[in-house]
Amino acid sequence: MLTQGPTTLTKRQVGEWVLESGKKYQNPFADVRVEGVFEEPDGTIATMPAFYDGQGVWRLRFNPAQEGEWRWRTVATPHDSELEAQGELQVSGDEVRGYLCPTPGQGWGLSYESGDPAFILGDTTYNLFGMAHCDADVESFMQRRVEQGFNLLRVRVPVSPFHPPRGYSHWQTRRTWPWGGSEQKPLFDRFDLDYFATVDRVVQAAERLGLGLEVIMEAWGFEYPFNQRDLFVPEWEELWMRYLIARYDAYNVVYFWTLMNEYEYYPDGDWRYNPVADRWAMRMARWVKATAPHGHIVAVHNGPREPSFGRRFALDPEAVDAVMYQDWGTRDAERGWLAAGIEGQIDVGLHDWGGSAVFAEWGYERNPEFPLNIPGHEFCDEEHTRRGAWRGAFCALGIIHGFDNSWGPFLDLERDQPGLVYLQHVLRFFTEVAPFADLRPQREIVSTPDMAAEGEAPLALATEDLATVVIYLPVGGDVSLNLTDHGDYAAQWYDPCTGELAPAEQSTGVFRAPQAEQKGHPQDWVLVLQR
Repeated sequence: MLTQGPTTLTKRQVGEWVLESGKKYQNPFADVRVEGVFEEPDGTIATMPAFYDGQGVWRLRFNPAQEGEWRWRTVATPHDSELEAQGELQVSGDEVRGYLCPTPGQGWGLSYESGDPAFILGDTTYNLFGMAHCDADVESFMQRRVEQGFNLLRVRVPVSPFHPPRGYSHWQTRRTWPWGGSEQKPLFDRFDLDYFATVDRVVQAAERLGLGLEVIMEAWGFEYPFNQRDLFVPEWEELWMRYLIARYDAYNVVYFWTLMNEYEYYPDGDWRYNPVADRWAMRMARWVKATAPHGHIVAVHNGPREPSFGRRFALDPEAVDAVMYQDWGTRDAERGWLAAGIEGQIDVGLHDWGGSAVFAEWGYERNPEFPLNIPGHEFCDEEHTRRGAWRGAFCALGIIHGFDNSWGPFLDLERDQPGLVYLQHVLRFFTEVAPFADLRPQREIVSTPDMAAEGEAPLALATEDLATVVIYLPVGGDVSLNLTDHGDYAAQWYDPCTGELAPAEQSTGVFRAPQAEQKGHPQDWVLVLQR
């Protein structure tokens, strides 16, 4: 029986229909399948799965993209007349930004339905839902991130038990197991509705704030249960992913459905390049697209950097829409501050990739107040944060970072770490000083000395007509440019540490960055040339 449902919506507004049945199912999560069939004004059909939400209640969430008169109906398998209904929906046409879409070759590969190019500035908060379930004030944290200019959070529904063998999260005060049963005796055909109510609350808060989410569907492949495919069999995997899609695919803030964090852990939890993981990714990407009608971006997040993604997905190059590309650069005691090597790895991994991409991980900025649980984080300081961000952006990619205070095992949502302000300076540069969408890598513009050490060579972006040229100097110094007439340009230095602009002078085609140091190392600078 239909007990709730809208008759009018605006375009790209989430509608919810509620159906109740008095029929007693032994397991309503698995013993009946309810779907909504929506007919658009132009006759196109979209099918959306509904989900069981307890007490004989199923919910159907849908978000129309087209104005006009829609028709809808629900279908239950096996037949249950109380779960079948039909009606009409009038959709009005307000101008909205809409969903994030993959647009390879346009802007930096991502745009909203409105056509506006998207510069991604993200933060990694894997356990945001679990933190909320343990009473942390995540909504104030999300509000602050929006005010700071962030437009994306990386999240996952299952809480990470952190890294084995002695993994735990310092903040956890309640169970956050999202299935039925327990870790020792799992029931993968049931879901913890109390926990999912918390996930709903956080997703709906993100929707109000306009804060995008990269929803990682299967977390790390080395973690239970995703590392035990004899227990977490394909039938349970499909039921899990279908449930996530049914509850959240309708929301505008689902920017990415990422199949797995470091997907090469599939199927055995062993971190290595494995061609069978590529086959899994292509198969599951196609399954998600067939099940989720709203057309959100389907992504993978990599662990091993090679081979290139063009080679990995050559069998079905359009199955996966985006690569969330991971590389940390140098992070040792001597050169961790430099984050060297990132752009080279990106060049190798993405040079023949025809889809979209985001630079999605270059470390988690270390907070020395917390225990050092992962030795590789020790030298990921604010200098590493800043230079990694500029290196990724100078590959014409949006950027997603992370901080010890919020990324996973620790919890200090009220305080920001020093490197966060540097990310805001990157955002200001690419949205106010040199608008990003028309810039492309132009390494040949820079005359790089043969003796330049790894990670110290300048990087260049420019518009096609060279009206705007920007050069990133990771350690300052001199830069010579291969431009026919330097005199046509107004030149400025952008300070990545302060976000300030100052005039730049040249001598016979050579620009010399201001001399400055940060934490005992030469400071980086950005040269801005505008014709």
